[in-house]
Amino acid sequence: QVQLLDSGGGLVQAGGSLRLSCSAFVSIFSPNTMGWYRQAPGEQRELVATITSSGITKYSDSVKGRFTISSVNAKNTVYLQMTSLHAEDTAVYYCILDFDYEPMYYWGQGTQVTISS
Repeated sequence: QVQLLDSGGGLVQAGGSLRLSCSAFVSIFSPNTMGWYRQAPGEQRELVATITSSGITKYSDSVKGRFTISSVNAKNTVYLQMTSLHAEDTAVYYCILDFDYEPMYYWGQGTQVTISS
């Protein structure tokens, strides 16, 4: 049984910051990768950032230098610090995780991020 609880979204002005949090509740195994995807209205879901249990990070080009992903492995928790937000960052942000033994993502329920210009 896997449950992801993501939170921290909201309405912020362009240039502002937000911090998203996601806590994973897992039965036995610890996640291999945790991270964030987002989906803007009328758009496909896209990768934002991921981090592995060994600390390797990956960012989309559109957020590199503005967003920082971090995690606390012992708590199965991942964070996304977002700065210099643009209107184009408006989307529903979804937490994800996967396990070494299973080639699929588990998804959180999503948290809305809205940037006003």
